[in-house]
Parts: sequence; structure tokens; C-alpha cells
Amino acid sequence: MFEHVLSVMIFLPIVAGLVLLLTPAGKGIARLTGGVISFAGLVLGIDIFFKFKNQGPLQFVENIPMIPSLGINYSLGIDGISLFILLAGAVLLPMVYLLFTTKSKGYYANLLIVQGAMAGAVCAADMILFYVFWEVMLLPVFFMLGLWGGESRIPATIKITIYTIAGSLLMLLGIIYTGVSYHAQFGEWSFNIVQMTQLQMAGPVAVLAFFGFMIAFAIKIPLFPFHTWLPDAYTEAPTATTFVLSAIMAKIGVYAVIRLVVPIFDGEFARYALLLAYSGVIGMMYCGITAIAQKDFKRMFAFSSASHMGVIALGVFCMNLQALTGSVFQIVAHATSTGVLFLFAGILEDRVKTRKIADLGGIAYTAPVFALFFAIAMLASVGLPGTSGFIGEFLIILGAIKFNVLIGVLAGTTLIIGVCYMLWMFQRVFFEKTKPASEGFKDLTLTEGLTFLPVILLIIFMGLYPQPFLEKIEPAAQLHLAAADAGKTIALADNTHALVQGSTVETQK
Repeated sequence: MFEHVLSVMIFLPIVAGLVLLLTPAGKGIARLTGGVISFAGLVLGIDIFFKFKNQGPLQFVENIPMIPSLGINYSLGIDGISLFILLAGAVLLPMVYLLFTTKSKGYYANLLIVQGAMAGAVCAADMILFYVFWEVMLLPVFFMLGLWGGESRIPATIKITIYTIAGSLLMLLGIIYTGVSYHAQFGEWSFNIVQMTQLQMAGPVAVLAFFGFMIAFAIKIPLFPFHTWLPDAYTEAPTATTFVLSAIMAKIGVYAVIRLVVPIFDGEFARYALLLAYSGVIGMMYCGITAIAQKDFKRMFAFSSASHMGVIALGVFCMNLQALTGSVFQIVAHATSTGVLFLFAGILEDRVKTRKIADLGGIAYTAPVFALFFAIAMLASVGLPGTSGFIGEFLIILGAIKFNVLIGVLAGTTLIIGVCYMLWMFQRVFFEKTKPASEGFKDLTLTEGLTFLPVILLIIFMGLYPQPFLEKIEPAAQLHLAAADAGKTIALADNTHALVQGSTVETQK
């Protein structure tokens, strides 16, 4: 393993994407370049996985001073939490270049840039560096949605851009506040994320900074009520863009809460954890119920994805080992299952030229392999035992009950909604009478089948034997929860102090 493997995973696709944009290469060369580089990222990611030690602190660390006077460094590293989000992108992105062959050079170039930016956000160990990659992620999505999206792409592009920029500005203010606070408390400048965990912050400004971070990440997840950009963006975006938004980029929002908010704003996070947990549950219920009413299968998947992201976020808000471990595991499970469903939705739309559920039927009779793979991904999405989706959701619900019984019961009950609309959709599209639009629907080609097969096998393997994944997650989860436990103690002490003061005032009266 060479020393700068994380930098290679970040900048190789970014540089390749920029070169493609600046040269007269054709779309065939662009697709081939993207496929080769994404496959190289897959090889590096697998190598990192097997060489990763089951320990809590950051590994594969790189650190180069950038602006020493302000404590800003080019600092990278991964732990058991960031490892799996990095791997999700490495495993899934090569599929795009194998399945979709008709896009233009600019599309493939932007896809490479967003691949590198997402890896950078996951690996960044400096808050300023994280912010830079966080912002770079938006630009390729802006172009891919705005230039190659559906008929209503312009309003969808404007909405997602306004939401994301507003959230990013709030986060930037929060980053500046934490940097100033660190300088005030320790007499030196630093934006190192690990060092920031030493901060002792309290008061109304700290609360505002906390919510600045949380709003930025809630938009990206998306968490209720900051989800309203999602249905239009997911529906109007090209399939590969929707795939990137759902399978990877939304997970980086959850990861950012774990990496930045939990250890740095431990006291505020502990105080508002119950409110955030209810927000996650409400989002699960609202998006799940809304998904039932959809007549467009891609839009239904969009609301389904938002509902399941509420489950993942809930695991973080519950602040115990089972729930947090389940959330990180579910990040990979959701990325593989729902991401694959969006790819299947793209294949359906390309071949039948419609997204209306009512126009389809009988696909299982003419495309049994497509139906089988679709069913496995769908059942994993709804948490069937024996698939990857069950393990993560089980741990999250278990942790939610330990955190708050009512929230745990509501979350467990809400998951049933997903079973209802998914099975209803599957029965109509695949097993009802064949409709004119789906007559002669062709099964997966050999290339398509071999592209999906490894991910389908991974879904089953993670469901039957999750231990290799869990044992890499738990040390990092324990490390982060230690900070959250400290925050609970501070919050409890503050509440007790407030009660004592209140009692004293009443006595004096």
C-alpha cells in the first residue's frame, strides 16, 4: 500500500474529469476513461478494506500544512465509519459506466469530478478541507441535472442549488465560529476535526452554530422538513445522477453528522437528540405514506429513499452503540439496495419509455433475471431477513427502543409502510397482465447481468454474514459515542443546575 492512497482516490477522478472537459475527446473515450478510473478506485478501495485495522482512530493519515498561520492543513484519514462510505462509492460507481453508454463527454467528466469530491469529503480530517470538497460536490450535480435532466430539470436544479448553498453558508459560519473558539480557548489556530473535539462550547452562539451544521447536513440527507427538494431532483435527474445523490451523497450528510456534530457539539447534540429523533421518525412516516400515492415508479423510489434515510439518521440520533453501528451498516445496505433499484428504474425507463406504474405489467414473464435481481434489491430495501437491509434496521430499531420506547415503536411500525408500497408496485409491474408498453421487454444482457451480480451477491452476503463489516465499524462507533456520553453528562449537569436555580428562586419567593 503506497503512502498517498487516499489522495489518489480523490484526485485521480477529479483531474481526469477536468482533462476530459478541456480536451476534444469523444464520448466513447470519456466513458472508457471513467470506467477505467472508477475500476481503479474499486481496486484501491478493496485493498484498503482488507488492510484496514479494526481500531477506532484514523488510519491511512496524510497531513500537509497549507496555511500554517491559520491552522489549515491538507489532512486526510479514515476510520471504520468513513471506510464504508468510501467503499460504497468505490463499489457502485463503476456500474454507471457499464450500464449507461449513450451520455455525452461532459456528463462522464462531471461524474468523475463528483466521484473525487465525494471521496474527499469522506476522507477530510480538516474542517476547511471538508467544506471545500462539500461545495465541489454540488457543481457537477448542478450541471448533470441542469443540462441532461428531464423536462422540469430547470426548476429542480434551482431548488436543489438554493437549498444546498443556503445550508453550506450556515455551515461555513459554524466552521468559522469553531475555529475562533479554538483559538480563544487554546491560543492557536486549528481546524483539525480531531482537535476540535477538545472544545468546550456553550451558550446561545454555540446553539446557533450547532443548528447551522445540522441544517446543512439535514438538507443533504434529506431530513424532514428539509426534504422538499428531493422528489423533483431525484425524478428529473438522469438515472446516474439520481443514483449518485441517493446511494452516496445523501450518506455523506449522515456521515458529516457523525464526524462533525456528535463529537464537537456533544452537549448541544445530547440536548436536542430527542427532537432530532422525532424529526427522523416523522420523515420516515411522511415520506413512506407519500410514496404509496405515487404513480411514477422513479418518484416512488425517491420518497422511499428519503424514508429510509430517516431510519439511518434516527440511528445516529439515538446515541448508543447498537443504533450507531446499525446506521453505518445500513448506509452500505441502503446504498446497494436503493442505488440498484434506481439503476433498474433507469433501465425500465429506457426500454419502455414510461415511468407510470399503471402502464406496466408482466415483466417477470419475459425478463426473469431482471425480475429476480429487482426482487432481491427490493426485499433488501424493505429489510427482509437474510438480506443486508435487515441487519442494519434491526440494530437501529433495537437502539431506538433503548433510547426511547415510543420512538422505537413508531420507527418499527413505519417500516411496514415500505413493505406495502414496494410489494404493491412489484406485483403490478412484474406479475399483472402484460401491458402494451412492456410487451417484448428484453431481459438483462450478459454485460448488464454481470454488472449487477456482484452487488446482488454482496446484498445477500451482508445479510447472512455481517460480522466482517460490524467488527470494523464498532471501534470507531465506540470512540464517537464516548464524546456523546460526555455531552450527555454536560447536558444533565446544566439541566440539574437550572432546576436547582429554579427551586432556589421559588424558595426565596
